[in-house]
Amino acid sequence: MASADEPEVYEEDADEDLRVSGMGAMLADRRRLALGALLVLGLIVAIYVLFPRVVGLDDELARIGDATWYWVAIAIAFNIGAFGAYVALFRGVLGGNASAAVRRRLDARASYQITMAGLAATRIFSAAGAGGVVLSYWALRKAGMPRRRSACRMIAFLVLLYSVYGSALVLFGILLRTGVLPGDAPVAGTIVPAALAGGAMLIAGLVALIPADLERRLSSIRGRGRLSRWAAKLAPVPATAATGLRTAVDYIRHPRRGALALAGAVGFWAANIGVLWASFEAFGGHVPFAVLVQGFFVGMAANLIPSPAGGVGSVDAGMIGAFVLFGIPGGIVFPAVLMYRVIAFWLPIPPGIVAFFQLRRTVAGWEAEREGYTSESKVRAEAQAK
Repeated sequence: MASADEPEVYEEDADEDLRVSGMGAMLADRRRLALGALLVLGLIVAIYVLFPRVVGLDDELARIGDATWYWVAIAIAFNIGAFGAYVALFRGVLGGNASAAVRRRLDARASYQITMAGLAATRIFSAAGAGGVVLSYWALRKAGMPRRRSACRMIAFLVLLYSVYGSALVLFGILLRTGVLPGDAPVAGTIVPAALAGGAMLIAGLVALIPADLERRLSSIRGRGRLSRWAAKLAPVPATAATGLRTAVDYIRHPRRGALALAGAVGFWAANIGVLWASFEAFGGHVPFAVLVQGFFVGMAANLIPSPAGGVGSVDAGMIGAFVLFGIPGGIVFPAVLMYRVIAFWLPIPPGIVAFFQLRRTVAGWEAEREGYTSESKVRAEAQAK
């Protein structure tokens, strides 16, 4: 039965349910899955078969079978570590300061299901992580977290995750370009992405300065027709974004309080870079550390490009282009990036799909618990009325 602090009213969002139900319907529809698989297969063939032939590197892909087996095992181990770090980030940000009922529901098992299902949704349904964000937000709402708090925590989660991304682009871009760290340092791969990342972080900092009482301040223009209606609708968006940003900043400013979240954010990216490092080493490619990090993050920026399946094609091409830009021979880049994408992108999808259906059952249990609590509350209210 629900705990005493269980909220009596749960807000339902039909759009959230519809989107997540659509994900489930697609996963259960063999025809749509087959069509999607064919599309993805076509993209893979175009990138890893046709494109190498056009540029004269078709023989290099034959080296895939020459990968050193223990480096493949090390890459898989790093990938498992990335999953663990992602779960730690989720629990560190989204499980904190919640009601007792929500904390109880968002235990280690549910956190694993949400994060793994979110990773699969990110890869299957949209670019830049949108599919995973929708699913995670839906799960938080179903766990009983209020709408505004859910949005705030999801924003804090993303800000912590991508603040590591942006900081790394700035730091390693500058260190490479100034010669502090060894490696090729083209302007397009160092200063340009560092400047863009710095600008994005500056904008995020300005958004964090939006006052928390923005909605109250905008209430002064009510009664002025269409302007007041638009103000009422739009005010919660910047206010919630600013609150989420300040929450993330608070974790960074007080690392002891946010140790789990910060370790998860850094660990997730570090483990992914570890997968890429092992992938290069498997083919004898000894890439300078700073080039490895910068090339990884520059290549991952291609994830912002819309793709039929969460970055398929765009990220592959982006990573290949990034490392070629940094002077790494294409004969090593092609097989290494292919191995990285197979391990980091494709291997998590099957367990992620399983986690998605497990999460649906977990959410059904939460809903049954909630209905039981509501029925008990009604009986108690009727008894008091008598």
